[in-house]
Parts: sequence; C-alpha cells; structure tokens
Amino acid sequence: MAVHPGERPGALAEPLDASEAFDAPGALVVSDVFAENRHAVVFDLDGVVVDSFAVMREAFAVAYAEVVGDGPAPFEEYRRHLGRYFPDIMRIMDLPLAMEEPFVRESYRLADRVTVFGGVAELLLTLRVRGLRLAVATGKSGPRARSLLDRLGLLPFFEHVIGSDEVDRPKPAPDIVERALSLLGVPAGRAVMVGDAPTDLASAQGAGVASAAALWAGPDEAELLAAGPDAVLRRPSDLLDLCPAVPGR
Repeated sequence: MAVHPGERPGALAEPLDASEAFDAPGALVVSDVFAENRHAVVFDLDGVVVDSFAVMREAFAVAYAEVVGDGPAPFEEYRRHLGRYFPDIMRIMDLPLAMEEPFVRESYRLADRVTVFGGVAELLLTLRVRGLRLAVATGKSGPRARSLLDRLGLLPFFEHVIGSDEVDRPKPAPDIVERALSLLGVPAGRAVMVGDAPTDLASAQGAGVASAAALWAGPDEAELLAAGPDAVLRRPSDLLDLCPAVPGR
C-alpha cells in the first residue's frame, strides 16, 4: 500500500502476516549474523522509507541553476553519494556549498510530492507490534527529516530520528548509528541497519551492527552488494524474517 501525504498509516495499515510475506523463494539472503534476535531496527530514510528521488532531482536542478548557472545538473553523480550529508557531497563533487540553501528550500516546497514506498507502513506497524524499537539515521538534517516523516504520518512509528547535522561525523562514519543505539538503549548485537547505499552499510558495519541492503528503490545493486551487507531485502516485508517478536514485549 502506498501512503501519500496527509494519510495516517498508523490508522490505516494492518500488521503483515509473515506466512504471506515470504511466499517468494530467494527474496531474502541472510548471513549467520542473525542467529540472535533483533530488538531494534535503524532505517535510512530516502530510498528505504520514502521515495523522494523526483523531488531531489528537481530541487538539485534548481539549486544548481541558481548557484552554478546554465548546464545540466549532475544529479546522477549526486545520487551515487546519497546517504552522506549534503555539504559533504558538495565537497566531494567540488560544487559550491551555497547550493545547500536553495536545495533545502526547494525540498521543503516540494515535500508534498514525496511518497512512502508500498509495504513500508505495514512493515513499521508490524515491527512495532512485535516489540521492536525503531529509529531513523539519515543523511538529511534532523529537522527536515522529522518534518517530512510528520507530514507523511510516519513519525509516531520512530522513537528517534537523527539527522547528519546532529552527530560529529555523518555517514559513512558510525556515529549516527551509534547515536541511534545509545538513544534506544539497545546493544549493537541486537540491532540491524537497513539502507540503500554503501555509506549506510559502512556506517552500520563501523558500529558493529548487522546491515541489510534495501533494493526496492532500484539502487546500483552490484555496488550495494559489493559493500558486503549481511542481508539483502528485495521488498520491505523481507525484513520481517530477520525480526521476530521480541520476547516479553
């Protein structure tokens, strides 16, 4: 079920039936790191929870035109660095940091075009029903991420939403995942990080957290698998196989 702006998935979604969720063989590839049950899930935001790529593309094009000038905006190169903090991407691409202001402005203006990936609202509800604790660790700033999740009705699912501006070292450093676990009060060995970029997986691995590669947004699959995830998720419901109910919750 796709959730659109203004809808409240907490009220609309129903928990997924695991017996129905895993009817496609080979949908999930898992290493033996998941022998112990997970008590928490840390999600990346863009490309995992929300589909914001069209908005990003337009906001990036406007920012590029305003600050750099004429010519095609190198969005595909920008997309390869997603997961990182916007100023860090500008430095890597040797683009002016002044692009951040119009990019953020346009992202807010276009936020009503962002949608939730189908199956994600049901996944979040099911994980909460099973007693897992949820957080977001995103390349966005914290205020922008929380504003977007609130607009989409997803904010109540997450105990904490941490932005790259709220840690000393953004992804691929482990700080943001470590911060999420500290706030949740869950040890690294009981958590999993779900991301769609190598920077997400590197951040999880640096924090000693199991990593799961999310493929439903169509990332560069070969590049993502080369980053060595512990699990490969082709659809949101695949995560349920890694996250049974937490005993006593």
